[in-house]
Amino acid sequence: MSEVQKHIRCVPGDVARYVLLPGDPGRARRIAERMDDARLIAENREYIVFTGSTNGVPVSVCSTGIGGPSASIALEELANVGAEVFIRVGSAGGRQKETPIGTPIVLTAAFRGEGTSKAYLPPEFPAVADLTVTNALIAAAKESGDPFRVGIAFTRDAYYVQDQALNALLTANGVEAAEQEAAVLFIVGTHRFVKVGGIVATDSNIWLPKQPTLAEKERLFAEGERKVIEIALRAVQIMAAEQ
Repeated sequence: MSEVQKHIRCVPGDVARYVLLPGDPGRARRIAERMDDARLIAENREYIVFTGSTNGVPVSVCSTGIGGPSASIALEELANVGAEVFIRVGSAGGRQKETPIGTPIVLTAAFRGEGTSKAYLPPEFPAVADLTVTNALIAAAKESGDPFRVGIAFTRDAYYVQDQALNALLTANGVEAAEQEAAVLFIVGTHRFVKVGGIVATDSNIWLPKQPTLAEKERLFAEGERKVIEIALRAVQIMAAEQ
């Protein structure tokens, strides 16, 4: 497709093979600051796109906004203009009691507790991260030397609706994080035959015995965000070297 994409306002050649997908446009800007020679490609609605490089490997970043519908649009349109490998770089609520705020979590799969992915595939179909992307993220996280976790996400739509019984059930079965985009991105990636993985930093944890203040949460998350950005960029370098 050569025409400009309706929402992300990109055409073929605008984005690299590798694309990082934060929800937050502000995080997209912070990712671009850690890239080499990043240039603004487009900005429209919740979507802001930069393209640059990391250690010589071309890479782009595109924000997706909050939730499944806007994330699916971003991935569809990026795939239309030639992107092939994606890493969600997000925030999430921790769902294990021992997970401090600011912890990087590599996502291997997601519980489909949202609606968008069901427009693509029936609910029994698993939302699974691409193995190549996941292995690169784990390798990069190990290189960092910082503590991190690996596991399944709970993707949901209604941020302010807490189903405590479901939260407890998922925690008891090892779910690591609650967020709003991973299941959709994994399913759309499967549908479009592109590679999608994910890493998030925890910005909260409903199971902590003592809840920190908002200022403390924001400070801890800022450090976690820095870590996951660095891990994601290093993962791109690892994948490119293995081609």
